[in-house]
Formats: sequence, structure tokens, C-alpha cells
Amino acid sequence: MRVAIHQPQYLPWLGYLDKISRADIFVFLDDAQFKKNEWQNRNRIKTSQGWQWLTVPILHDFGQPINQVQINNNENWRIDHIKALEMNYRNAPYFNQYFDQFKKIYDQEWEKLSNLNCTIIESFLNILDIKTKIVLASAYNIATNQTQRLIDICKKVEADTYIAGEGCAAYMDFALFAENNIRVEVQKYQHPIYPQQWEKTEKFISHLSALDIIFNCGSEAKKIIINKTI
Repeated sequence: MRVAIHQPQYLPWLGYLDKISRADIFVFLDDAQFKKNEWQNRNRIKTSQGWQWLTVPILHDFGQPINQVQINNNENWRIDHIKALEMNYRNAPYFNQYFDQFKKIYDQEWEKLSNLNCTIIESFLNILDIKTKIVLASAYNIATNQTQRLIDICKKVEADTYIAGEGCAAYMDFALFAENNIRVEVQKYQHPIYPQQWEKTEKFISHLSALDIIFNCGSEAKKIIINKTI
């Protein structure tokens, strides 16, 4: 049984979805500490002038877990994000096929950041036909930290293999995994190059939100995403 574990990100990139596709079970680490200025409440799309941030405004206290972070709905962020997608992707080949699915999400008034992120990610998985089972870390009430926490989650879901990101050496204790008879498989993702908007005037931009490849490549997106892992 292979498991991947990650904080729920906003409009995540291709490597995030590839990691989910490689696992039998994916655990949203929704009770991890929120990190400001990372990917939990923002991501990038491509425009005719380069890339642009889409940021969800939030209200949070330092040290607060992601699943307690409130969205600041005093700002018109949902309207702004919808307009940004329409303006920058309306001429993409598959925009009309998929845009309504995301507009329905933005039409709802979300209170918690984690709920919004999980819903968007699950929409990505449905579009890409990725069948991995999804669970929430908060459902297990695990109080340990760092590597031990990952190991405890692996045991809860009865996984014998943990799929880690390429930067895992900076924060993981590999020996502790070995002591617990859990194999570590490191994802090494090679970002694909695929057709994007404004190719004649703007060079290819990697590490954007997966919205970019969905609107540009449609049903071919899954094959492009997954075929680039070694």
C-alpha cells in the first residue's frame, strides 16, 4: 500500500497531482501548521504579460492549523479570480469544456481555506480520472510531529511505502522510516512542456497551476502530467 501526504494547496501544480496519482491513498495534511507566503492560499496562472498570482485572502493566527484558517470574504477575491481565468484562458482550446466546473466552486462562499482547496483538488482529480482514495489527516487525531507524524499516518492507513517529494532530505529522518519497515519512494518530477497561450510572444512557463494544462490540453493533460515522472 503506497501513501502520499501533503498539505492541501490552492490550485496546485502538476507535480502535486502526479504524486497523488502514484499513491493508493492520499492524505490531506489539513491539520499541519499554515505557512504564510507559500502555496496554501495562492498559485500562478499564465497571462499575456507573463505569470500572475491568484491569492485567497485569509485571516489567521500564527501557528494555526490549515483547517482552522478562515478566508477573508470581505474582499472580492472570488470575482477577481473568475475574471482572471476568463480574461487569460477564454481562448484556450478547452476553456469552455471545463470552466463551468470551477465557476461553480467560486460561486460558493467558502469560510475555511482547507475546504476550498480540497474541493478544487478533488475537481482536478475527477477531470484527470485519478482514482486515488482521499482522506484527511485530522480524522486520525495524531499528535506527533515531523517524521514520526508521517510514520504514524502511514501506520493508520496501513501503508508500507511512503511517496516523498524531492526535497524530503531537508526534513525527513530516513532511518526512522527504515526502523518502522516503511519504504520511502522519492518522487523526481520532470516538468513537461505542453502548448500554452501566447506561445509566439511569451516563452513557456513551468510550475503553474494545473488549471493551465487543463484549459490548454483537455483530456490529454493526464498523460502529459504522469509521463514525466522518473
